[in-house]
Amino acid sequence: MSQSLVVDIEQLSFAWPNRHNKSPNSAPWQLNIPHLELKKGQHLFILGSSGSGKSTLLNLLSGMLSPQSGTLVVCGQNLNTLSNAKKDRFRAQHLGLIFQQLNLIPYLSPVENVRLPARFAGVEASAERVGYLFNALELPPAAWHKPSQQLSVGQQQRVAIARALVLKPELIIADEPTSALDADNRDRFMELLLSEAAVADTTLIFVSHDQSLRKHFQAQLNMHELSLGVQPC
Repeated sequence: MSQSLVVDIEQLSFAWPNRHNKSPNSAPWQLNIPHLELKKGQHLFILGSSGSGKSTLLNLLSGMLSPQSGTLVVCGQNLNTLSNAKKDRFRAQHLGLIFQQLNLIPYLSPVENVRLPARFAGVEASAERVGYLFNALELPPAAWHKPSQQLSVGQQQRVAIARALVLKPELIIADEPTSALDADNRDRFMELLLSEAAVADTTLIFVSHDQSLRKHFQAQLNMHELSLGVQPC
């Protein structure tokens, strides 16, 4: 793998054994990726209808799922060779994740939730960095130390965004990160995300149904092309 590559996939295959394409009598649903590579600092917008494999691809890239065959190298690490415990640490050290299921710990405050990945990575997230992100995302200071379960969905999503950005990761994986934001906060989030990624030369993989966000990305991937064997890069 080239030193400039953050994602390098070759002949990857993943199948859900109990999920079928059209009917119970059809073949199991399968995601095939002949080739996909992303260089350091490259930003990719992923398109595809529901059930096309977008979330499956993101879960493979983050090590939450393992392929049945093929090569999957992320940030220079072959994920197929890591134990689950090492994958957890790898995610904390190298990835920023923003998923639809925000995965905040409800009884922890926003500050505590944002600092948690840093503890898993064996480092400390400074109060200045956390405060900068919360202010940039316009999360009211009165909400910073409340239990996260008391925040609105939009506020919880901003906390999840800050958690993903706090350590300036090599790769940010975002699955519908603006779905609960209004237009003004969506635009503010995109400005912050893209500016932070530019400063850190971070690679970004972004999934959204909001077609207006496509303009921010030079590279785009239609998930339906993968089943046709098209190489997106």
